[in-house]
Amino acid sequence: MEQTLHDLGIYWPKLIAQTVNFGIVLFVLWKFAYQPVLTMLAQRREKIAAGMANAEKIKTELAQTEASRREILDRANTEANKFIEEARAAAARVREQETQKAIADAGQIVAKAREAAAQDHARMLAELKREVGRLVVQTTASVTGKILTPDDQRRLAEETSRQLS
Repeated sequence: MEQTLHDLGIYWPKLIAQTVNFGIVLFVLWKFAYQPVLTMLAQRREKIAAGMANAEKIKTELAQTEASRREILDRANTEANKFIEEARAAAARVREQETQKAIADAGQIVAKAREAAAQDHARMLAELKREVGRLVVQTTASVTGKILTPDDQRRLAEETSRQLS
């Protein structure tokens, strides 16, 4: 077996020395290279886990914020619609009041116009009666050929006025 190992180029003292050297290198690498890398990887895993937890927390908060935003918008839309309806109702009331006021004003104008027309009519009738009375007196004076006294003129005017009424 010794010959076979020798033919293969394996010498026990060199093998043991190489094994010891390999052990020392392995220990040094493990202590100064692998251990810090493994520690750093563990820290990164923790940071990633914390980041994922924060992301979930942020996602939950975002969903809550979105829900509250929608709720606020819905309330604002509801209030806006309520204000619009109130404004429409107020406008309808004002329009109705203004219409009633305009109708009342128009009625007053018509009543005043009728009253003025009635007064003009009465005045014109009075003027017409006076004029007819004057014409009757003048015609009577012309026909009779006599000058009528103021009492005669008044009496004729009154008779004419009674007959016209």
